[in-house]
Amino acid sequence: MDPRAALCHWLLLGLLALNLFCEACKKVTFNVPSTLEAETLIGRVNLEECLRSAEAISSSDPNFRILEDGSVYTTNITTLSAEKKTFTILLKNIQTHEQKKIHVNLLSDQREEHKARHARDTVLRRTKRRWGPIPSHVMENGLGPYPLQIQQIQSDTAQYHKIYYSASGPGINEEPKGLFYIERETGNIFVTRAVDREQYPSFQIICYATTADGYSPEVPLVHTIVIEDDNDNPPYFVNDPFEFCVPENSKPGTLVGTVIAKDLDEPFTLHTRLRYRIVPNIQRPGTCSAFGIHSETGAITLISPAPDREMVEKCMVHVEVRDMDGQSFGLCNTGTVVIHIEDTNDNAPLCEKKPQCNYVIQIEENRANVTLLRIPVSDADKPYTKAWTARFSITKGNDDLAFTITTDKKTNEGLLCLTKGLDYENTRQRTLEITVNNEDPYILGPHSRRLAPCVCTIIVNVVNVDEGPVFNPLILCIEAHDCDKIGTVIGRYTAKDPETGNSEGICYRIAPGQSDWINIDEKTGELRTNKVLETDRVGMKRGESNITVLAIDRSGKTGTGTVRIILKCGNKTPPRILRPRDTACRDGKPVCFEIFDPDKEPYAAPFKTRIADEHMHSLWKTIQNDDKSICLQPKKNAQVGSYKLPLVIRDNGGKEQCTDVTIDLCDCTSEGYCKDIPEPRLPTAQDKFSLGVGAILTMILGSLLLLLILITLCGCWGTAAVGREVTDDCANHNLIISNTEAPGEVVMDPNIIPLQATTVNTCEQVAGLGTIGQGMEQHNFGGHQTIESVKGVSHQTFGTIKGGGQNMDSGRYSYSEWHNFTHPRLGEESIRGHTLIKN
Repeated sequence: MDPRAALCHWLLLGLLALNLFCEACKKVTFNVPSTLEAETLIGRVNLEECLRSAEAISSSDPNFRILEDGSVYTTNITTLSAEKKTFTILLKNIQTHEQKKIHVNLLSDQREEHKARHARDTVLRRTKRRWGPIPSHVMENGLGPYPLQIQQIQSDTAQYHKIYYSASGPGINEEPKGLFYIERETGNIFVTRAVDREQYPSFQIICYATTADGYSPEVPLVHTIVIEDDNDNPPYFVNDPFEFCVPENSKPGTLVGTVIAKDLDEPFTLHTRLRYRIVPNIQRPGTCSAFGIHSETGAITLISPAPDREMVEKCMVHVEVRDMDGQSFGLCNTGTVVIHIEDTNDNAPLCEKKPQCNYVIQIEENRANVTLLRIPVSDADKPYTKAWTARFSITKGNDDLAFTITTDKKTNEGLLCLTKGLDYENTRQRTLEITVNNEDPYILGPHSRRLAPCVCTIIVNVVNVDEGPVFNPLILCIEAHDCDKIGTVIGRYTAKDPETGNSEGICYRIAPGQSDWINIDEKTGELRTNKVLETDRVGMKRGESNITVLAIDRSGKTGTGTVRIILKCGNKTPPRILRPRDTACRDGKPVCFEIFDPDKEPYAAPFKTRIADEHMHSLWKTIQNDDKSICLQPKKNAQVGSYKLPLVIRDNGGKEQCTDVTIDLCDCTSEGYCKDIPEPRLPTAQDKFSLGVGAILTMILGSLLLLLILITLCGCWGTAAVGREVTDDCANHNLIISNTEAPGEVVMDPNIIPLQATTVNTCEQVAGLGTIGQGMEQHNFGGHQTIESVKGVSHQTFGTIKGGGQNMDSGRYSYSEWHNFTHPRLGEESIRGHTLIKN
């Protein structure tokens, strides 16, 4: 028997059965357009008039579906080929097996649509209406019968030619192959079996129209076949179970978590419109009464305060999700939500010793780093959490920080320890007050009550022990200097007997093996240097050394103390000038000298400088450049020459020293060089030869000059025996006085006229006068030395000092008179060797 015939036979039997057992309730008629889009509301039918308790609602035509409220929707694009279309709504009560049916008639006004189509055809005569049909729609999981026609395509040229139709693409000659085919002569498109929309949402096939000889009057047509969704996939939860946490005693409205479900059916339809609800837990009623869920978002919140963790540690919540907007005929699924109740510090720690947390203990004096007591406490919160862990603190009686208390992490007990020894003579009893809290702050919940913090009182009795002398302080810091002499007292270190409170009968010693450069007086405890202290000695580290001192009483008990010697650098050396000679120009610019002191702070910079010579002070001005240098500036009355200035330099520690500084003052060029000093250049062989000849000539002329001086001295001394008058006559006989010459350089020679010795102040002379800087105004400082270069020959001029009863006017002669007298005898070269002084 043909399968198609058998299928039709069974359909006829089903319709016959419906007619026999179903009673027609009423008829409903709707006026609709000839073409209906998918998901279009046609109208609403009152189902309760036929059957109040309809549990199953179905339609005889798969192109229509009916909701529980009687709304009639199209599932696919539906075209009314005739003016009237009829289908039946079937109602059934599963419990009573009662069935009802409602006939629905759809009427279309074909005349109005024909007029509109005729008007469009008149305007668009060349439009190909039949070769471009609308997309086809196939119901997912359709029951058939198959093959089922879903569309027909025709070419407008079929009225002139014999057209043959064909198609290709997915579902035809591509996977899934054989799902669709097209009749070659009619252009009818058929589907051969049911299709899953979640696997193939749509298909695009290419249709062709050709004549018998292979001519294609039409361009290839891309035809779309849409698979209409059927609610064949129930929603499901992305996690199962969900796990959330919420602190105990949380307020209503607190968000616990959000459950998420998905549906594989077509989005934005009733098939994927999900709704959530909590399924009551029958086994443990009331457990989940504190939680609620938002029906659309799936957010779980508290509708009452969260349970107490000490009573319930976790809750199991069963959640249901249903599609079709939560209607009873929608597909559903269930999931589990585990909500853990987190612990909060709603239980304060309690002392286990009742009725009062009081302890009395005793300890020997001077004992340290011992555990005195273990204090047990209890806490109802979750163990080994911050809400359970106790935190002990000493609130009273521990001003000297002799006691510490910690928590045993395993037993949660408080460990009271003594870190410093107690002195019986000072305190015989200590009273401690200890408060117990948790690491987390206390939270007052609806199931807890406010409690006073746990407070323990501990009385510590100190037991007396006979003990040796005690140094106070235990470590004595003393500063010493590396320049201290042997026997210098650097400090004193004594001890007392704790029993008597005095130092009688105590002797002091330095422990064996200590440094030998410090000793201590056995009776007084004075510390003296035994050697000169140096930082590089054995036992010195970074300028410090620790020395252990012993104190022994009459009974032989010993106490120890430590003396920490801190060695400081002393003021051992005075400051000095690094480069004591320089050249200065008469343009007034100062010349600077750098000062060096090997001592360290505070015995080095800043330095203070002054000129020890009052006369030089009138010619030179001191300028403090910075803390480590001094500048000297010539005044306007300073002449060209070489100056030797005694400078007194004092460091920051008060040590001073006089240093001679030599400055060559000259007229300088624009480049800063002295005019009389040639620029240095490398010597050549000719220079060495000429220099040797010049030296020889100079030696010969010097010898002749010396011989002339000796002859002159002999002549003057021979005549000096007669008397001063003879000396004056001799001088007057040799010198011709003339006032007609212009003033020239005056020649004063001790060989001719006796002169008093010249005084020049240097650092050695200043040191001989007494203390530097005192009584300088009592001496007349003169005698500055001047070296001038005149035609390459050096002349020296000495200033004189008043005194000695000598009339200096009698020894002054003009240079022209002296030249006329000596020229015939000595020549020009002998004159250049004499000493000249300007007026």
